[in-house]
Parts: sequence; C-alpha cells; structure tokens
Amino acid sequence: MTDNNNYSSDLPLSGIRVIDAVDGPLQSTGRILADLGAEVLRIEKPGGSTARQKGVITRGISATFAFANAGKHSVVIDLDTAAGRDDFHTLCDSADILLRDAPAREYKELDIDSETLRKNHPEFVVINISDFGASGPKSGWHGTPDVHAALSTVLSRSGLPDVTEPLLPPEFLMYESAAVQAAWAAMLELFNVRNTGTGDSADFSVQEGLLQIFDPPFGMGGSARAGVPLSKLPRSRPDARHMYPIFPAKDGRVRICVLGLRQWQGMLDWLGRPAELDTPELTRLPARFAHADLINPFYIRHFGALTMAEAVAQGAEFGVPTAALEDQSGVLREEAFQASGSLSPAPDLGKDAVAPAGWFEIDDVRVGATPAIPEPGGYTVPERPERPERTGSGIVSPEASPRHRPFEGLRVLDLGVIVVGAELGRLFADYGADVIKIESSAFPDGARQSMDPSLKISEGASLGMRNKRSAGVNLRSDEGRKVFAELVRNSDVILTNFKPGTLDKLGFDMDVLRELNPGIILSESSAYGNHGPWSRRLGYGPLVRASAGLSTLWSYPGNPDGFSDAITVYPDHVVARVNAVAVAALLLRRDRTGRGGRVSTAQLDSILTMMAGSLISESLTPGSGLVPEGNDRKVDGFRGVFRAAGDDEWLVVDAVGNTAAGAVAHVIGHPELIDDLRFATAADRVDNREWLRGLLADWVAEQDKFDAAARLQDAGVPAGPMVRSDETVSDPHLVDRRVFGIQHQPQLPDPLDANLCEVRSTSLPDPLLNPAPMQAENTHEVLAGVLGLDDARIAALIEAGAVEVRSSDALAIS
Repeated sequence: MTDNNNYSSDLPLSGIRVIDAVDGPLQSTGRILADLGAEVLRIEKPGGSTARQKGVITRGISATFAFANAGKHSVVIDLDTAAGRDDFHTLCDSADILLRDAPAREYKELDIDSETLRKNHPEFVVINISDFGASGPKSGWHGTPDVHAALSTVLSRSGLPDVTEPLLPPEFLMYESAAVQAAWAAMLELFNVRNTGTGDSADFSVQEGLLQIFDPPFGMGGSARAGVPLSKLPRSRPDARHMYPIFPAKDGRVRICVLGLRQWQGMLDWLGRPAELDTPELTRLPARFAHADLINPFYIRHFGALTMAEAVAQGAEFGVPTAALEDQSGVLREEAFQASGSLSPAPDLGKDAVAPAGWFEIDDVRVGATPAIPEPGGYTVPERPERPERTGSGIVSPEASPRHRPFEGLRVLDLGVIVVGAELGRLFADYGADVIKIESSAFPDGARQSMDPSLKISEGASLGMRNKRSAGVNLRSDEGRKVFAELVRNSDVILTNFKPGTLDKLGFDMDVLRELNPGIILSESSAYGNHGPWSRRLGYGPLVRASAGLSTLWSYPGNPDGFSDAITVYPDHVVARVNAVAVAALLLRRDRTGRGGRVSTAQLDSILTMMAGSLISESLTPGSGLVPEGNDRKVDGFRGVFRAAGDDEWLVVDAVGNTAAGAVAHVIGHPELIDDLRFATAADRVDNREWLRGLLADWVAEQDKFDAAARLQDAGVPAGPMVRSDETVSDPHLVDRRVFGIQHQPQLPDPLDANLCEVRSTSLPDPLLNPAPMQAENTHEVLAGVLGLDDARIAALIEAGAVEVRSSDALAIS
C-alpha cells in the first residue's frame, strides 16, 4: 500500500467543486468528498469559524475540527456584507454543490436562500442540512446526539433488561453517521444533475438520515438476528449478550463470535471437545442460544486462563473469530493499526499526535489528508477549478434526460453478503441500476437465514435485497467462473465484502478484472482492511467494535457485564454508504478518463474516524480520551434519560446552557430555581445534578413521553421520546415527509414498511420498491438477456452445476 496525502487529477472527484458552509456537527460530510479529490472550499467568517474552538483543543484548535476539515481549503467570506454575498455568488457560478446548515431564515434574510441560488445557478445542487428538515411538524425542533438516539429507535434497544434505564450510545456516533449519509445524498444529487441536466435543492434531515443508516428499523439485520426484524423484537430491551458474548480474560475481556457450524466445531476443538457440549442438538444456532447457561461456564473457565492476546491468537488458529475489548489507549498502542495505515502520525497537531487516516483506499492507495491547522482564508480560489471536458457544469451527461433515475443504465454484479453486501447493492438498485446478485448453494448468503423455517425469505432479506435480480452462478466451478467472467465483460461495477484475498483465490484479482473489462469498478469492504497483519482476520461488526474501543464506550459505567452494543448492527450500514460514495465517485472518474478503479474500505476505519477527536486527544495526553459515560453526560444539570408514564417509556432531555436550564425549570413547575444559587451556572448545576435530575424525573414520570417532549421543545429545550420501530411509521412528522413506503414481497403474508427517500429533494425520484428475488430466481433471464445464451446452453450449464435456478425449498438455519 502507498500513502498519498496529495490530491491529483487522478482522484475520483477531481474537477468537482464543493462549497462547504457547514459549521455544525456534520463537517465530516465535506471531508469525505475532499478525501475523494473534490476541491472543497470551507467558508468561514472573518476571524474563523466558531467550530474551531469546539471540543478538545490542541495547539489552539479543536482536534475534531482539524480532522473533519483536513483536505479542505479555507475561504473567508463575510456574508453580512453585499461584497461578501457577491463573492459567494461568484463561487456558486463555478461550483457543483453547496453544503450548508444554518437556519433557512438566515439565508432568506441574506437573499442567498435555495430558491434564489437555484434561479441564479440552474445546474447547482444546494443541500440544506438540519436536525429535522425544513418542513413538517417537528421542523423547528432542536436536536442533539442524545435526542437523535431516542428518535432513531437506537435507544429503544440499547441497554440491558436487568438495568432500569436504557443506555445512551456514545455521543459521537449520531452526527458522524448522519454525515456519511449526507455525503451519499450529495453523490446521488451529483448523478441526478448528470442524468437530468438540471440542478436541485435537497432538504437533508439528520433524523431521517439516522433512520436510514444507523441500524435502520426497516432494513437488513445481522447474522445473529437471523432474519428477525427489529419490529419483532421484545418490547423491552432485548438481552443480546448471548449473540456475541464477552468473557473475562487474565488482563481484560474478549468477545467471541460463534454463529456458523464451522465456528462451533472450531470452538469445540479449542475447548477440548467436552462431551456435554459435543451433541447434535448444539450444532444448531438457536439451540446454542437457548442453552447459554450450559455453554457459558465452559467459556468462562477457558478464557479466564488466557490473556487477551493469547485468546485472539488461539481463536484465529481454531477458526473462532475472537477480539479483545480495547479502550482508546489500547487502540493507539495496537501496532496492527499502524501497519495497516488505519492510524498515522499527525505532527501538525502535536509531537506525538496520532489520527485516523480516513475512510478510503483508492486503487490500493490510502487517500486522505493529515489533520493540520490551516489559517482562516489561507486559500486563493482559482478562477476555474480543474474540470472535465464536458458540457454545462462539467458533470452533465450528453444523454441527460429528466426521465432518468440516477443509476439507470448501470449494471452491477453484487457478490456481497449479509448487511454491508445487501445494503450497498440496494443503494444502487433503488435508483435504477440493474443489480445482479451472484449467489448459489456453494456461496450461500447468511442474510437469507431465518429463525422461522416456514418463511421462504425473511423480512430483512426482503428489505435489503429489494429491486435486485438473483443469478445462481457457482464460482467454485470452472464453467461457473467462465460465466462470471462474461458477466464482468458486460457490467460496470462489482461489489464484494469478502475477507481480503477471497476474490483473488477465485481467479479474479484486479489485474484479471481489468483485462476482462478496463472500465470495471471494484468495491471491497472488510473488517480490518486489505493491509497489515490483521487483514485476513474474519471479522464481524461486534468484533470490530470491540477492537476499535467502541464496545468499551458503549457500556454502563461500573457494571462489569454492562456492554450493550450486541443487538445493534453497526457500522455495517455506514460502511455500505462509504463504499457507495466512492463507487459513484469512481464512476464519475470513468466518465472523465474511461478507466475503471477500485475502492477498499474497512469497518475499523469507519469507527476510528468517528472518534477521531478523542483519539487525537488521547495520543497527545494519555488518559484524556473517551471513557464510558452512561446516561450522565455532565456538562449541565438537566441531562439524561427519564422514565415517563406507561410501560417502559422514556424521555431524553438534553438541556445545556442557562437559557435551556431556565426553560426546563419553568416547564416542570419550578421557576424558583432561577434564583437559586445552586442553579446559577452550568458548573453549579453539574454539582447539584442529582437534585435537579430528581425534580425533572418526578415531572416526567407523570407525563406522556410525546407530550412531554413537545412541551419542552416548544420551550426551546432539546428533548425526544424514546421511540420503537412501530412508532416511527405513525409519527406525524415522518408521515408528512414521506419517510417510509410500502414494499410488497410475494412470499410474505403482509406488506412491509420500508425506507423511502435518502433525502428530500425537488427532482430526485423516489427509490424503487420492487420485491427482493428468491435465490437464483433470475438466472435464466440474466444469462439469456445479458449474455445472449440460448436455452440449450443454459440447460447444459445447469446440468454441469455451473449455474443454478430457483429452489422452492425454504432457507432456514440448520
């Protein structure tokens, strides 16, 4: 692997100019586009953005700001002056996208609102970012990470049933995940302009983004959930510790993954084949889950005799995915992360500073700028950026037509499995691409497993594989590989999330793929990336979360068994968007150069980038990084999760600052607090937070969670009810904004609630909601329609076992 911190015309988004006027928490959106080669102009007011001083400060600047804005160019514009607004319009003349997050009324007052910009710059895309969108009953609500955790359904399944309160996830996850979703929305809009010839105005809601990307309530679930949708989980927080259990080791804790039969057999060998466990019944996953009380004592004795390093090494030897639960200091000490390029020195931020290296490898080169401390306004904007030789804005296709969906005419070969695989292909299929899922009995997709053997397809598989076609091609057969090679010749993109080296072993390394099709684009995603000593490790999201330090943070403080991230599928949906952004960018480069390309990402990197600020801080001052906070965020007094009226109903309140604290005091009927010295400052309120939280808890306990949230929000206080998946589809705000649609799956008795648009816009079409295919359902039509094979040839391939056709057998866990 080659490190490359320089931007060149060869990067996928070279020639794309982005105006970045985001001062709030989604600054990473522009960073993602900059890493892929866009010229991102960071607009700052005279003296610099206030965001420079928010968070952990190092050498006079926020470490979070430094990371989120690495690779951008600072341009100072005073929008309060007529000259500054003229300069802004001049930039818009040469730009493709504007990202911004100030309230719409501010832009209206300055006469740079979306309507005005679109009128003056017709091929321009304006993406307006806000917590709850520009329209709908909650458009004026105030969001924070914890409020969004409640409203995105994540809180409803975070925590343990034997602990009173649900557990807030680490704060940074919410907005950083939404930033990735916003980057995908930007790429969709670029392709919409390319295919329609006109620009757009997009209304991006953080709440809706999280419902799409953060373990969506109506999306694909992980292997351990075995097709059980979130809507079917118990009402109370499910105890998911048995799915990816955690056990004490000599020097810490380890998490294991024993899902497949091969993993169980390896575990038995590792344990010495105890007779009590070596039974036919326990070869079935549901039986092992049901008999955790029998199995876990063996695990406890076994891992208690090993160090974390010994457990991880021996787990690899026996084929049992195993990970140590690290904290942030352990992450920084891990030499494998330095060797892979996931972490790298950041000398501009301090002598010993270390920072995540970003999301992407493009054509086997790590791309992304090292965080630095740029001066405000230190960039002179060229009169014209380096741009492709095309019409209009530089990205409009000569075949542009208002009738086109963004990815119509694109053919994608989807070899992906489980969540990342399903989600990545779906993102392109939703918007018109012909996505052909390559699967067979030789390469089964665990996403088709179901706890209910009567189901021919699960709800999760239906939602994750919608709009695709399925071709049964046996890649372990010589003839099957020849069929796949011909499909490569006739396709644009290949999607994989295998362990590195798998595609090579099948005879399709990148050199072979380029020989078959010089324009082919390959997307790869794995647990720990393509390089370094951990590259060949079999990884699952929960194990990567453990290795990255996230599982340690997502736990009840002081509770040795309080780890609460097992039920949540993360960062799978995030990684799918990261790869989708890069694939779309590579398609734009192919338009410009005629050459294909390759993107590789790691789940590890997606997690590390989200905690970049605290990792940088930990590297500079050991012990200053994040630690588990639970529901006590401190900073101010009226913060936390409070029980509301009803059965296991909860309300998040996140009042920070004197104004918000005073508003809470009035709403809960204690205006006398305003004159209490114990209430005077945030520091005073933190010192007395148990008393204050008690007053708030007494009030909330008698309130309906929705009514209480509305009253607090009307007073300007960030608050949100903890909602479950079934409550989202009836939410008046989300109904008004058409966040969900209905998908009909012929094999299921009832229609499915399904995610709809990735972003609200004036011209981007709604995604398609066609059903998911059964395994190998479309083999004949793909071979005939794409490759032109006749019936006799197809029959011969079937007879030879090279291809398969649809089976009527239900797929269930064995």
